[in-house]
Amino acid sequence: MSLTIASILAESAVRHADRTAVVLGDLRLTYAQLWGHAKQYAAVLREEGVGPGDKVAILLPNTPHFPLTYFGALALGAVAVPVHALLKSEEIQYVLEDSGAKVLVCAAPLLGEGAKGAELAGVPVLAVMDGGDATIERIDNRAFEVQPIEAIEQREPEDTAVILYTSGTTGTPKGAEITHLNVIMNVLASATYSFDIGPDDVVLGCLPLFHTFGQTCCMNTAFFVGASVVLLPRFDGTQALELLEKEKCTIFMGVPTMYVGLLEAAKSSDIRPKLKSALSGGAALPVPVLERFVEVFGTNVLEGYGLTETSPVATFNQVGFEPRPGTVGKQIWGVEVEVAKAEVDERIELLPTGELGEIVVRGHNVFKGYLNKPEATAAAIVDGWFRTGDLGTKDADGYVSIVDRKKDMVIRGGYNIYPREVEEALLRHPAVAQVAVFALPDPQYGEEVSAAVVLDPAGGEITAKELSEWAKSKLAAYKYPRRIFFTDAFPLGPSGKVLKRELQEQYKGE
Repeated sequence: MSLTIASILAESAVRHADRTAVVLGDLRLTYAQLWGHAKQYAAVLREEGVGPGDKVAILLPNTPHFPLTYFGALALGAVAVPVHALLKSEEIQYVLEDSGAKVLVCAAPLLGEGAKGAELAGVPVLAVMDGGDATIERIDNRAFEVQPIEAIEQREPEDTAVILYTSGTTGTPKGAEITHLNVIMNVLASATYSFDIGPDDVVLGCLPLFHTFGQTCCMNTAFFVGASVVLLPRFDGTQALELLEKEKCTIFMGVPTMYVGLLEAAKSSDIRPKLKSALSGGAALPVPVLERFVEVFGTNVLEGYGLTETSPVATFNQVGFEPRPGTVGKQIWGVEVEVAKAEVDERIELLPTGELGEIVVRGHNVFKGYLNKPEATAAAIVDGWFRTGDLGTKDADGYVSIVDRKKDMVIRGGYNIYPREVEEALLRHPAVAQVAVFALPDPQYGEEVSAAVVLDPAGGEITAKELSEWAKSKLAAYKYPRRIFFTDAFPLGPSGKVLKRELQEQYKGE
């Protein structure tokens, strides 16, 4: 059986030829145009020596150049290696060398770090977009002058299609090998059973396309059904709110920090877009934020759960089942999600319904493994189950709730404290706009519950001591944060997750 992700766009170019595929400012490309140009990109890449199995690194923002390069590479049977757009040259060098990239396709504005990283890795660079180093060849101009490839290079279901680098919370980032089957089944399950999405929908594409959430849930799923994707190169709450209204978007997909950004923008704007649904993933959405979003925008927020290694969706508050706020829904079609003993590494011991443990996943969405890292793969996939590292529960109706990352749990004086519970309590104070709870070393208790807080100017003034005392009245004595730090913004990862390890480094000496 032959199978390729490229068929997602190829099929929609036939079924939805004249429908708008992507929007960026005044630019609108139909499905026929997008696929036609992607085949021209494929022709240029082939002229550069790219063939089946070769790795094409992609360092591009949310512009049409991303899907053109992505689908162009996949049409050749090559492997797409998206690169986080904020990486520095040595980090880019690592990704290029580790993946064995044949070429780097880089946006001109990102050439400063991209070209340097490619030079260090000995990898040729092909540029797109205006600006940057004029001595580096522009393939986007050249693409429109060549004949498109005639046929898609067919691949097998288990062939690697995409290599996505994890954020590297411990050690160097690992390249997760995602197969054609992984992505296509995730798209099919999402489009058919999970998301309420169809060809008449307009999706705001503000999630970075180099990340699995934006790439599969937004771009690939929308392209599969023939919906339109309105691209936003860099998320800004005010701009996103205006685009939702201007382009008559029906679906918003975002991570929790984006929901907070829209709520902040709504405080100084009367714009209230008429959304059909809002989908949240990437990290746990605090219930107070969810409630505030429903109140302000009148739109239900449907939460899901997944990881890079699960392609990404594993569970979702999906069509056909009553959504339960505070949960990440039920396992998607064709996938099993259970709870196992978190303390056991060498085997999987499933726990009874309702007990707290580590979330484990198996099914068509589980990745092939970590590139060139068999030991890490063996540790992650045990007895056919992928160990997520997340702690949670599954109730009698099959709804999954994520409590926290196993590694983020605070152990204070022998008591287990889950940051999410503390964060949700603090978010109910009117002066708190955002909060991140983490552990700091403590000579008496081993670890102390600590919180970094972004204040809401409209919520009134409060001191760290006052907020700690307020939290004490809402939480058990061992749970409330003794150490509170005020900040203007949080360090964020590629998907918009708060990087708690950086906060720990920042505040450990204070």
